[in-house]
Amino acid sequence: MDETVGTATTAPGAAVVPITTSYEPAELDDPRHSDVDEWGRSERTRELIRKVYEPVYSKWFRVEWEHFDRIPTEGGALLVANHAGAIPSDAPVIMHGIESRLGRPVYGLADYFFRSVPFVGTMWARSGGVAARPENAERLLRDHGELALVFPEGAKGPSKSFSDRYHLRRFGRGGFVEIAMRTGAPLIPLAVIGAEEAMPVLFEVPAIAKLLGTPYFPITANMLLMGAAGMVIPFPAKITISVLEPITFDVEPGLERYPRSLVLDEAERVRSLIQEQVFEMLKRRRSVWTG
Repeated sequence: MDETVGTATTAPGAAVVPITTSYEPAELDDPRHSDVDEWGRSERTRELIRKVYEPVYSKWFRVEWEHFDRIPTEGGALLVANHAGAIPSDAPVIMHGIESRLGRPVYGLADYFFRSVPFVGTMWARSGGVAARPENAERLLRDHGELALVFPEGAKGPSKSFSDRYHLRRFGRGGFVEIAMRTGAPLIPLAVIGAEEAMPVLFEVPAIAKLLGTPYFPITANMLLMGAAGMVIPFPAKITISVLEPITFDVEPGLERYPRSLVLDEAERVRSLIQEQVFEMLKRRRSVWTG
């Protein structure tokens, strides 16, 4: 998710976040009353997805949040999280949790590959996916005041093997830091545990990935235990998300470029903060399945 933007893709015992808000479809001047915005997102589609996904969120993954109140209720913000699982569960979980509790849309910035796949690309856009390009992220944050979600590990996160679980990959070239600097939007790190075990990668098959034109082709434990169904059904690992303190950068916004060394240092600082929080959460976790 964010080879363009990134390198550009509750504590235990906290209450499960329920759905408390539903969206009203936007009424536009178009006589068809289309609710599809300029990014291709449809609130009707998102509302349907939330209804369908809620049991997965609350019953299957039993998602818990730590410091949810650090997510802003208004204004643009760049959410930055670690990324894992052959088919990552972290993105839909984060988007669902924030949208259902705050009633704010979350736009997930992902590799353009998803937009190019027939039907999948359309559904991805209707559900809030946006191509991970700096200009898209900047418009979302600065011009529209939206929440944008990025995964700076890109495909390196979900494709890593289970033996490397919870060891974050490099956060690319720091494009997400430049975006936060340029727009002046706060950067909010998110640490996620549970997604690694929901669909653990045993090994990759590069030849098949090349044939299909995909970033990677994993063989997962799910596939070995469930056969073809395991390609899409995750294990019911409990997912916990910790929201770290928002970060703002002491630089002038709106500049064309920022010192490369500063950008890389800040990107590594963000990665280290998330990595440290992930390790802390793992220390507190008693069970993969019950938290």
